[in-house]
Amino acid sequence: MAADDGGRSTVGGRSARVRPYALTRGRTRYSHVLSVETLVTTLDCDEADAAAGVVDVARLETGRSDMPEVRAIIELCRGVRSVAEVSALLDLPLGVVRVLIGDLANQGRISVYQTAGDGDGPDRALLERLLGGLRRL
Repeated sequence: MAADDGGRSTVGGRSARVRPYALTRGRTRYSHVLSVETLVTTLDCDEADAAAGVVDVARLETGRSDMPEVRAIIELCRGVRSVAEVSALLDLPLGVVRVLIGDLANQGRISVYQTAGDGDGPDRALLERLLGGLRRL
C-alpha cells in the first residue's frame, strides 16, 4: 500500500477503503512467534510434485480469492523477508501483517524461520565458541 496525492491508501492502483482491523476480521492474536526480525518466505509446491504433475487444488483455489494484501505478502515473500520489511513495504501496521502471516503459515503457504534470539537468554555454547574464536585471534 502506498499513499497517493489525495492522502488515501492504495493497493495496486486502487483506493483501499478497508480498515486494518477489517483485514484481520478483528483478530489481534497470531499463532506463531513473529518478532519484527522473524524471517518468512513463500512456500512453493515441491519440484518433485510439480514434475509428477501433482497440483494442490485447494492452494490454487484459495489463491484466487485472496485479499490483495495477502497476495502482496505472498509475492514479497518469494525472497526471504523479515516481518518488519513486509510491514514497511506494504505500509500496513505490524500487527495486521503478523496476523496475516500467521494465517498464511497455518495454511502452509508461508514458512516462518525462528530467530536465534527467541530463547530466554544467550546460548552458552555459542558464547563459548565465540570466546574460543576470539582467543585464537
